[in-house]
Amino acid sequence: MKTKDIENFSENLKSKINFNYDLKKNNWFNIGGKTKLYFKAENLKELSEFLKIYNNRAKIFILGAGSNILLTDKLFEGVIIKLGKNFSKISLLNNETLIAGSGAMDRQLSEFALTNSISGFEFLSCIPGTIGGGIRMNSGCFNSEFKDILISVQAIDYNGNILTIPSKQIKFEYRDCSLPKDLIFLSASFKGKNKQKIIIENEMNDLKNKKNLAQPTKIKTGGSTFKNPIHQTSKKVWEIIKESVPLDIKFGDAAISEKHCNFFVNKKNAKFEDMKKLINFVKDKVKSKTGLKLELEIILVE
Repeated sequence: MKTKDIENFSENLKSKINFNYDLKKNNWFNIGGKTKLYFKAENLKELSEFLKIYNNRAKIFILGAGSNILLTDKLFEGVIIKLGKNFSKISLLNNETLIAGSGAMDRQLSEFALTNSISGFEFLSCIPGTIGGGIRMNSGCFNSEFKDILISVQAIDYNGNILTIPSKQIKFEYRDCSLPKDLIFLSASFKGKNKQKIIIENEMNDLKNKKNLAQPTKIKTGGSTFKNPIHQTSKKVWEIIKESVPLDIKFGDAAISEKHCNFFVNKKNAKFEDMKKLINFVKDKVKSKTGLKLELEIILVE
């Protein structure tokens, strides 16, 4: 991939374009090698100009919080784009409608809604990702999902064209949506309902307590590894794994969490291939024991 024009573009930016940038510390698994290009866009103008120059010459991956991705140890032959602080702003449109930049954390939107006595965003306090990632995956927990509160999405395509997409034009499914993969989400508008602050706060605390009791915290993990196979069985995926797999199995430092067996963890220095071996081992064991084909919830970036 030739980069001379990108190097020239970089010299005129406040944002820095990094070449052969190390990604290991940019994701929760703490696994990964380098990317040929890493671009942190500070504003929409920079992002638009970069996309037009880059012109789809190689792969593009948008990095959010890094909470649900598994990155290759090999060189990523493309560009990793990170959205800067200007894409993380949250504002109030009216007393029940919020606008959030796609780089804002889900937890921040939940807290902003609480401050403004708006209900419907409580579940976001338990999701450790960004707004953009949440829309892409239709993230959710405790019987609530992004689709329940989303009004519209503002995005830019890889050619630099900006568009607004109403939620009614998006087909949402469990941990997925129909939005094209060549869109970078810029911001989104959300609708909630007014409610007393103390009621919202109590609900948030209840959800956080439930999460902390059930899920591992403060470890190197990627969150839920597999989606619940909702079209195949009523059982949760952790129940299926528990019944099908020896939970003490390890590949290098890649292991199954003792607290929640759908959470895989990097015990110390796990490699990408170690975690992939663990993923495939669990998939094969579940398929052999139950006939169920598990689908990944975490995203493999190769």
